[in-house]
Amino acid sequence: MSGADQSSAAFCAELVRSHDFDRYAATLFVPADKRRSLLALYAFNTEITRVRELVKQPLPGEIRLQWWTDMLAGAGHGDVEQNPVAAELLLAIRAHDLSVDRLSKLIDVHIFDLYNDPMPDLALLESHFRDTLGTLLFSSAKILGDGSEASAHVAEHAGLAQGVAWIITRLPYDTMRRQLFIPQDMLLQNGSSADQIFAGKMTPGIRTTLDRLISGAQEQLATAQGMLADVSPAARAAFLPMALVKHDLAQMARADHDPFELHVRSRLRTLWTLWRASRSV
Repeated sequence: MSGADQSSAAFCAELVRSHDFDRYAATLFVPADKRRSLLALYAFNTEITRVRELVKQPLPGEIRLQWWTDMLAGAGHGDVEQNPVAAELLLAIRAHDLSVDRLSKLIDVHIFDLYNDPMPDLALLESHFRDTLGTLLFSSAKILGDGSEASAHVAEHAGLAQGVAWIITRLPYDTMRRQLFIPQDMLLQNGSSADQIFAGKMTPGIRTTLDRLISGAQEQLATAQGMLADVSPAARAAFLPMALVKHDLAQMARADHDPFELHVRSRLRTLWTLWRASRSV
């Protein structure tokens, strides 16, 4: 590996370690020769998902996301290879035949994040998770050697469960910026509203809505775990984060859990949970 390659790879590793420790930690339990490509994929995801944090208005965010779309289409502006994440991602795409179409769709879906439009219903939320988290899990499995239909099915179910855990974890942040990922139709059906979410106070309607989401996510996770045996042994490590999701959903399901308070899983707990899961894959 040349000095420039080493620098780009190190940049991606540090970006993921700093902004997405769960996925960084998961790469510690995969073969070393696959780690670089996984970190490139996760660094790309970090760049896309944190655009909302880096801009004050949607338009500059859309411009940033368009740069990544153009890069994947081979129409990048400027010297793409000078961007360490783009350079590493392109290497990973070529090495593992990752789907450019799916990665481009991931970018397109995250345009929703730039605006404060409420998530209208569960169907759209699940579509969002399939095209983002499901794509990440499937691409990870492909890097580890399994791009089969079985792997795609596991990724879809696991992505849906992971997404629910993520939006509930993010609730304190999203409430402050008045962004709603909890499906609006579910809130209304349970006698609640976006304004009650933004007030940051638990109500029976909010509790019922979250319990339904958590229960559905646990069912999705159980389905994914039941199908994992159909994935090649070498690629099952791509789904190690399911152990973290299982832990988080169990905590969120507790009656005394307040989703409007910030709950940060310790890095030690993350590493321990992943290590235990790695022993059984």
